Amino acid sequence: MTDMADTSAGPLEGVRVIDLSTVVMGPYAAQILGDLGADVIKIESPADTVRVGQYRTTPGMTPLNLNVNRNKRSVSLNLKEETDRERALKLIDTADVLITNMRPGALHRLGLSYEDVADRNPGLVYAHAQGFRSDSDRAGNAAYDETVQAASGLVDIADRALGEPVYLPTIIGDKVSALTIAYSVLAALLHRDRTGRGQLVEIPMTDTLIAFNLVEHLAGHTHEPELGPTGFLLSMTKGHKAVRTKDGLACVMPYNPQNFRDFFTAAGRPDLAEDPRVNGDAIDGADLESLNALTDACAPALTTAEWTEVCAKHSIPMAPVLELDRAHEDAYVQGGHLLDTVEHPTEGTVRTIGIPVRFSATPGSIRRLAPVAGQHTEEVLTELDAAR
Repeated sequence: MTDMADTSAGPLEGVRVIDLSTVVMGPYAAQILGDLGADVIKIESPADTVRVGQYRTTPGMTPLNLNVNRNKRSVSLNLKEETDRERALKLIDTADVLITNMRPGALHRLGLSYEDVADRNPGLVYAHAQGFRSDSDRAGNAAYDETVQAASGLVDIADRALGEPVYLPTIIGDKVSALTIAYSVLAALLHRDRTGRGQLVEIPMTDTLIAFNLVEHLAGHTHEPELGPTGFLLSMTKGHKAVRTKDGLACVMPYNPQNFRDFFTAAGRPDLAEDPRVNGDAIDGADLESLNALTDACAPALTTAEWTEVCAKHSIPMAPVLELDRAHEDAYVQGGHLLDTVEHPTEGTVRTIGIPVRFSATPGSIRRLAPVAGQHTEEVLTELDAAR
């Protein structure tokens, strides 16, 4: 059980962030900044999508909400009402950062676009995330993670590698874009501190994931004329998957000829260690599919624990497959406090996801668990009135 009493302020102490976003992308980005010490004020209505779903005690306190809204104070405002909209603008006046994923049309109608608030707060870093680039013909289109996976080429990658145009079973577009929002905001804050000027930072999900996917998958089309096809050969090869050991699943991934020779020897197949495919200077890409099949066939020779020892000894890339249902029992997860149990004020004992980044002087911390919608409305508005 983690005690949150002994917490660090974090490297972003003194930075105020207004989180005017919904679902996962914006809230997750704002939570990251909150984990690093920022004072994050979430302006929301009870109809926030992330608050819809399964809960234990309090309506709206869903698992997803608990996982993207910690280290925030929640203020409930109806932005369609003039009084609440003016309160929101006054809160934005006090902020260093605003994060929103509302569509441009809605922001303009509410008087909350960058042009509306920049004159009031010229030092504001205004991070606007949306599905598609604002100067494109798709600017106003609705976008969800699956939409972005399709538009970014990720579905094509899956189709070519797996033979089926499946969506990746994680909301990768939202989460990669959230990380992009976080680092972009930090860069804009550095510029603001140097010049005194804020700016509009646009984070289109589709553009972000296209850039993310093409790092390795542009491949042969990196050169003009092309040297070969797109697609990173290693990850597009048939059989590129975890293997079944004697007692479980693991990534056992021989990477070079010596790795393969050591792997085959440990699996009791010294004959394969003499194979010409693993006795050159490097592994030929054309041999990857057949070597993957041999790796898969040999893996059941040892248990996962035995492969862990063998691979560590011979520097063969390896990791056991983490079973999500047992993640809280995993020694590595426990050692890094990546999942801890805490007492939530309304929801009782819950698991909270740890902060993966470590700072030697100003570590981030979990100072507040996810609030009930509107929990801090009176507190924050009282502070706002007192500061006037």
